[in-house]
Amino acid sequence: MDEFYAITLVATALVLLAAFSSLIAFRFGAPLLLLFLVIGLVTGVDGLGIEFSDNAFAYALGSIALAVILFDSGYGTSLQSFKLSAFPALTLATAGVLITAGMFGLMAHLLLDFSVIEGLLLGSIVASTDAAAVFFLLRIGGINIRDRVRSTLEVESGTNDPMAIFLTMALVQLLANGDGASGFDMELLRLFVEQMGLGLGLGLIGGALIVFILKRISVERGLAPIFMLAMAMLIFAYTGAVGGSGFLAVYVAGIYAGSQKIPASGAIRRFQDGMTWLAQIVMFLVLGLLATPSQFPSILLPAILLGLFLVFVARPLAVWVCLLPFDFTQRETGFIAWVGLRGAVSILLAILPILGKLEDGQLYFNMAFLVVMISLVLQGWTIKPVARKLGLIIPPRIGAIDKLELDLPGTAHHELLAYRVVADSPVLRGERIPRWAMPSLVIRDGKSMRYQYAGRLRESDQVYLFIAPGYSKLLDRLFASKAPVEEDDSEFFGTFAIAPSTRVDDLDQAYGPLTINDADRAKTVAELISQRLGGQADYADRVRLGTIVLIVRDLDETGHIASVGVSLEPVAPATNLPIFLNIRELAHALRDYMRRKRAKAGEGKK
Repeated sequence: MDEFYAITLVATALVLLAAFSSLIAFRFGAPLLLLFLVIGLVTGVDGLGIEFSDNAFAYALGSIALAVILFDSGYGTSLQSFKLSAFPALTLATAGVLITAGMFGLMAHLLLDFSVIEGLLLGSIVASTDAAAVFFLLRIGGINIRDRVRSTLEVESGTNDPMAIFLTMALVQLLANGDGASGFDMELLRLFVEQMGLGLGLGLIGGALIVFILKRISVERGLAPIFMLAMAMLIFAYTGAVGGSGFLAVYVAGIYAGSQKIPASGAIRRFQDGMTWLAQIVMFLVLGLLATPSQFPSILLPAILLGLFLVFVARPLAVWVCLLPFDFTQRETGFIAWVGLRGAVSILLAILPILGKLEDGQLYFNMAFLVVMISLVLQGWTIKPVARKLGLIIPPRIGAIDKLELDLPGTAHHELLAYRVVADSPVLRGERIPRWAMPSLVIRDGKSMRYQYAGRLRESDQVYLFIAPGYSKLLDRLFASKAPVEEDDSEFFGTFAIAPSTRVDDLDQAYGPLTINDADRAKTVAELISQRLGGQADYADRVRLGTIVLIVRDLDETGHIASVGVSLEPVAPATNLPIFLNIRELAHALRDYMRRKRAKAGEGKK
């Protein structure tokens, strides 16, 4: 019993330490997930002496934590964002993983004493981006970039794990059975299609079941988040048990559930946030404890070379090839390549060779751990500066805002919002609250009063309003402070503005020739932008038409385009090689390396 209390004491102390470390991360811009790993390393066997070597338990616990993170990631991804980025993201999640694994595997074969299949196994382990790292750094890090770029990164990180897991498991099985390359046959392809198909199908069914139960059954408000998370874990476990990809299923279920109006949604989101933080902390701490830093020095040099190769060569080339058919600029492609963070998924997969009793099982784990550390240090610390350098940071539409979403009982068709009136907000400057919003209560200096009798609103007033679902973003503008204006904001939104009702044919005659067909000439600029963006435009979206770029400057109350900016500076598509890559220098370096290796082999034979 004393041992139980000791373990509990140490575990809770580590979680608290990790939680407090977030203050350091937010202040100095450090990758928080890297801090969690470092805390695990420092307190492990080579640090404070906590010995933890249960690989099977770590894999099981990490898989559950990853399922929680993926469900929350899907729940926070809007259906519109998913539709906008589905094709490029899924291309990256499948072909991108294969290309990355292949290139990294060949480099591992050259640098390490690995066969091609063993190199591909290591490549498969580190081929997928980490959902926890990507979602945290993009959402929590306050990086406001174009919705299509953000959605592509988030959907890719949520859907590429099944491909990497499948490849890793298949290669571990082949090496454990001694089949070699001959083991790649149609059976593996069938298993892959089965896993993906079951994952997608059961994920959609599970998401619909979650929504149906929470809407039809009267659940205590405090139990609703527990019901949802428990059903998400049921979907994950059942899909895996019948041979599907549980990770894909739980992510798809999250997207479906998050796109529906569910009772107690506010309580569910707050609960999900807390559980996701706990899952990230526990997963990274456990994986840090599992590592043995004293084994790192012997493989440090090849690990650094492989990590740099992954960051600067394999990932950029894979992204460039996969995004060629899509309308991304060179800078957007470069940013997507840079946000290829590796994290807990790669370390989790590196446990599989140990569990599969491969001869170099621990070597796979150590190499993957160091590659993840390199990725988090290089990319995690520089995402925001890189986005700013590439000109992808969207100027803020509104300033600071203090808003609280309140749950309404049952299936009410309204939302209840509470705003605190901040300095310089439009409502203080005389802007009227729109008719579709129904203000009901004002709290001023601790006293409550009806809105009709409150008179002119004052700073620090709490205002409660009923609105129709989906209109909250439009109301935010009234209660927000002034947005900080940067000197280069005008450059981001174009040289000048035009009316969204401008005909495309008139635009072509003034600034053409544009890349448009005859059917598009009769459309308005707003109609063409919406069509090119999949049906709905958002703030700061961009569409290239030959030598000009159209930018959405603003939306009206109904969500339609209200103002369009025009940039006359041509933005070429990403047809050139990735901006991080110089193939000629790489080819010379590889040629010199192979010459030295052949020379050493010749000397050995003599």
